[in-house]
Amino acid sequence: MVSRRKFIQQAGAAAAAFTILPRFVLGKGYVAPSDTLYIAGIGAGGKGYSDLTGFAANPKAKIAVLCDVDDRMAVKAREKFPDAKYYRDFREMLDKEKGIDAVSVSTPDHTHAVATMAAINRGKHVYVQKPLTHTIYEARTLAEAARKNKVVTQMGNQFSSHEDVRKMKEMVDAGLIGKVKSAVAWTNRPVWPQGIASPTGKHEIPKELDWDLWLGPSKFIDFNPAYVPFNWRGWWQFGTGALGDMACHILDPFFRILPVDFPSEVECSATTNWEGIFKEANYFECAPSSSIIHFKFPKKDGKGDIKLTWLDGGLLPERPEELMPDEVLGDGSNGIILEGTKGKLMAGCYGLKPTLLPTKRMKEVTLPKAKLPRVPGNEAGHYTQWVDACMKGFGQMELSSAFDYAGPLTEAVLMGNLAIRSYSWRKMNADGKGWTYPGRKKLLWDAKNMKITNFDEANAYVKDEYRSGWSL
Repeated sequence: MVSRRKFIQQAGAAAAAFTILPRFVLGKGYVAPSDTLYIAGIGAGGKGYSDLTGFAANPKAKIAVLCDVDDRMAVKAREKFPDAKYYRDFREMLDKEKGIDAVSVSTPDHTHAVATMAAINRGKHVYVQKPLTHTIYEARTLAEAARKNKVVTQMGNQFSSHEDVRKMKEMVDAGLIGKVKSAVAWTNRPVWPQGIASPTGKHEIPKELDWDLWLGPSKFIDFNPAYVPFNWRGWWQFGTGALGDMACHILDPFFRILPVDFPSEVECSATTNWEGIFKEANYFECAPSSSIIHFKFPKKDGKGDIKLTWLDGGLLPERPEELMPDEVLGDGSNGIILEGTKGKLMAGCYGLKPTLLPTKRMKEVTLPKAKLPRVPGNEAGHYTQWVDACMKGFGQMELSSAFDYAGPLTEAVLMGNLAIRSYSWRKMNADGKGWTYPGRKKLLWDAKNMKITNFDEANAYVKDEYRSGWSL
């Protein structure tokens, strides 16, 4: 058999730029005997661009193909990777570019799952931006498919590769705060519009944008510039709001340090919008401007539960009594506090090192020595780690956020959104003259069957309905 390297050389320099021996020739799941990983990027602008440059920093990686439904968003990537082939439709790309080894997915949340599954089913390794999926069902399904197809996976919550997360675990494992009994986490997001009415009006679709492809599996609606290129995050049809954007980063220490199972209970409260005196606005298609969510997580060892509270939209938890009045809470914008039987541990997402409270304890106690393996380069190393793992093959290297870990983490995060959407659930009275509001509920979750057991209407948010022509 001709090696892939020899095959490329024989094809000629011009034609060989990305003429790759198809994986099916070598067998599904087989890592080709080459020192190069050929990557296709689905979503080439914004975070997609930074992901691709992150992979390209690894000398083993080659950005071979680019795909984006909006030519405007792809300009920068096409300039940086001029030899990469370019497509608009990832389905066409995957059908034609059979020789690529791996795929990066950095699209709006509602297309994560369909693009990722299409790659997995073709035996491609996948890297997917956070949150892994738009719905709980998709997260469960992708994790199962990745395991079945033996592909190397990573979710793009880069903070999970940071040394600070490992330091936090070492501090907790050393007993510096005792047994953790609860946690609170928060973010200043959204920093995009949320809690607003749906946009209206007729708008011309830019010639560079394929709006139908941008909608993908989601129901058809008319184009509106309010959604692209970034503000889709606040709309339930496309995004997952502040929680989906930041919780996969901020809550990573909670899941990594405290082995917990799927949440068993969730409840929330969210910002109420008013159009006039005692007239509540029906902004049900948009995530709220702020929310508070309470979770209960059974421990994986079966020994009790741990409570977690999440706040967003600028809402903050009560300052711990151990924190001095002039000391910064979290990193100033985001944070997490683990409360144990012997103390508290605080960290941020940007810049704040794991800190015992009161902060003077950091000088009074002996901090544990590093025991857990570090990811060289921290967040930058998150990309290199995935590339290296792809080269070695499935099961040969531990990753920070493989789908077996990222799937359950994403499911838990999206449980919070399920609670928010259920909180603002309405139905018309039988007489057609008013609305019935069921009130704030504690939702009980049957994780095995992915079902809310005490409020069936909430189950509408477990799984999306796809347009014809799109499926997992």
